[in-house]
Amino acid sequence: MAMMKIYSHKLRALLYTRPFHSVSSRSFSSSSFENVGFIGLGNMGSRMADNLLKAGYKLTVHDVNCNAMKKYSDMRVSTKQTPFGVAEASDVVITMLPSSSHGGNILRPRLLIDSSTIDPQTSRRLSASISNCSLKEKRENWESPVMLDAPVSGGVVAAEAGSLTFMVGGSEDAYLAAKSLLLSMGKNAIFCGGPGNGSVAKLCNNLAMAVSMIGVSEALALGQSLGISADVLTKIFNSSSARCWSSDSYNPVPGVMQGVPSSRNYSGGFASKLMAKDLNLAAASAEEVAQKCPMTFLAKNIYREICKDAHETEDFSCVFRHYYSGKNEHNW
Repeated sequence: MAMMKIYSHKLRALLYTRPFHSVSSRSFSSSSFENVGFIGLGNMGSRMADNLLKAGYKLTVHDVNCNAMKKYSDMRVSTKQTPFGVAEASDVVITMLPSSSHGGNILRPRLLIDSSTIDPQTSRRLSASISNCSLKEKRENWESPVMLDAPVSGGVVAAEAGSLTFMVGGSEDAYLAAKSLLLSMGKNAIFCGGPGNGSVAKLCNNLAMAVSMIGVSEALALGQSLGISADVLTKIFNSSSARCWSSDSYNPVPGVMQGVPSSRNYSGGFASKLMAKDLNLAAASAEEVAQKCPMTFLAKNIYREICKDAHETEDFSCVFRHYYSGKNEHNW
């Protein structure tokens, strides 16, 4: 709760100076968002920012990492030493932060698009808090600022390719106004309903992804122990009822599939510590609404154990190696 209050306060601080166009008018054009602020230039955020530059947006950026800032400064992109500075130069600010505790002294734009993964309860409280703010200047029918929670799916590869899927919660009119901006960074933008529903969709997606990866890893490790190769068993999965993303697109066994984290010692993917964080958020959300979610808690404990064993930076598919003691394919 204390962390939510800190995050809420800092997001509100960002939103007090710049005017907002009326989202109730669906003629709100993408040209209103020519000046885009971006806060959070990590593995995901930097690639999203790069795609905004390619799309022709005028970008102003901030990150706590000086090297990340230098990269953009060298590209003649405007950099600011504080999130507040970004907000002052921007019509809309996008945040891509590891968690709510990384909020910094954020923002004062017309629209805040938070692509971080936080719990839906916090998203809803922030949205309500922000909507109660007053803008220093008003234009058209806008009386208050608006927040969209817009977490993404697809990982670093999709961020670089501009093929992310955005799951968007908040005002539908704000979503429609921001859609072209989102599609400069992704191939899909799906409206999920009211405030917090984007965060709900993200947590549920990652929960299903974690459970799927655990199930596939368990089955492949068992198959190896019983004498069948993971390559053969994967072919069976992918031509029958066990087929899923974890088997046919992101296989966890080193040597079965090229171009995935398992083929490069589980580097360069979605870190296990981030999966553990998302599962913690899902578990907390389940408890808050008294929903039975035994698989959530089991998956959370498995990834917590992996992180405690010093594998937190490895891709979450490393559950195959570090929890199930699965083996590489012999021909790898």
